[in-house]
Amino acid sequence: MSLQLLGLNEISGSLVALDNVENVSFEEMVEIELKDGSIRTGRVVQIEGKKAMIQVFEGTTGLSKTNTKTRLLGHPMELALSREILGRVFDGAGKPIDGLGEVYAEKFMDINGLPLNPVTRQYPRNYINTGISSIDGLNTLIRGQKLPIFSGSGMPHDKLAVQIVRQAQIADEQGKNFGIVFGAMGVKNDVADYFKRSFEETGVMEKVCMFINLSNDPIIERTLTPRCALTAAEYLAYDLGMHILVILTDITAYCEALREFSSSKGEIPGRKGYPGYLYSDLASLYERAGIIESSEGSVTQIPILTMPNDDITHPVPDLTGYITEGQIVLDRNLHQNGIYPPIGPLASLSRLMKDGIGEGYTRKDHQDVANQLFASYARVIDARSLASVIGEDELSETDKKFMEFGRLFEKVFIGQGFNSKRSVIETINLGWALLSTLPESSLDRLDPELIHLHYSPETAQRTIRLITEGDN
Repeated sequence: MSLQLLGLNEISGSLVALDNVENVSFEEMVEIELKDGSIRTGRVVQIEGKKAMIQVFEGTTGLSKTNTKTRLLGHPMELALSREILGRVFDGAGKPIDGLGEVYAEKFMDINGLPLNPVTRQYPRNYINTGISSIDGLNTLIRGQKLPIFSGSGMPHDKLAVQIVRQAQIADEQGKNFGIVFGAMGVKNDVADYFKRSFEETGVMEKVCMFINLSNDPIIERTLTPRCALTAAEYLAYDLGMHILVILTDITAYCEALREFSSSKGEIPGRKGYPGYLYSDLASLYERAGIIESSEGSVTQIPILTMPNDDITHPVPDLTGYITEGQIVLDRNLHQNGIYPPIGPLASLSRLMKDGIGEGYTRKDHQDVANQLFASYARVIDARSLASVIGEDELSETDKKFMEFGRLFEKVFIGQGFNSKRSVIETINLGWALLSTLPESSLDRLDPELIHLHYSPETAQRTIRLITEGDN
């Protein structure tokens, strides 16, 4: 039963206050009727005794303290859901903005998520193929994992997001029953148009559900966007049995909206002005990824965030790293050298990679090849540091081979380009071809039996050439 109240006690920014309110709930939805009969929506964000603070989504301009009618609807914010949401575009609050009309709802779900019993969670297994070697080969995305991308200002994270949406598929069924939920927060109009146009032109829009919050939209809507996107993902995964990949960009814009919102409520700020509950708030988003026993589907997350001043110790990437299972870090030096995607191998990590690759998933030698590539590239960095002091000509022959390996690795393996899609087997074969350019004695992370099977300096250059020509 809804309750209607007349008048407002206080108006402050986008917040309004009601006094003498009973039986009100936190995050309860509210309808506010203005004098001219127009309706605005809001949400209860703070309760102090019988006083309730309401955040008005559309702002408080034109509200009157005397003749505004407020209706408490008795339920939290809910999202209308059906299979039709695939191929649709919504605003940050879940309202259609693609001109195709309202969604004929089969179900309404609370945007704050399902109360999952931790005991029913299954351990993430098997991988999602992104077609990008530096992810699939070295930092494999496991189905049910949360693997963020740490970027910086001016880095091509939007381009990388589009490439992942275009190429991603679950490995064992070649994309069957696979969908993507894409949430964009605080993006400019041209970036939003780029996302929509890219998905439509590449023919993947029919398997994508988009939630877009623009930079000039209300900040309260920005705090709702990831929750709406994850609610849609949970419905598709747990009700319809689909495997859903959720891409959220930019989490930093979400956190800044949360900081502004917290400040407007008069809360005591924490580190760098962010609210003290930022960790638990981010956890309430990231922990909605996973697999549960009662469903065939899964929710996998790739949150994208920009690090202010490339500072990985900033509160947003710092707390994100604590909650999630690894990170993919974009390297500015690689970007400045024209390498795309500029994924830094040594700074990136997928903690669940070992459980979803190898025999029965990718290939038996996958982990060994990845370990050797990491070790060899670390040796490249050491050789470059030495060369910067004594000059490359003074390096040993082995170090010179590592320098050449490093150039090839960055150009061919990491820098595969925007239009290239590689299978995981092509990625592993390319890894072996690159390792075959090094002396056999330096491959100390590989079993001699594997070296005997795959190490072939004679065919290395031809393999590299064939794969790069296939990419182009």
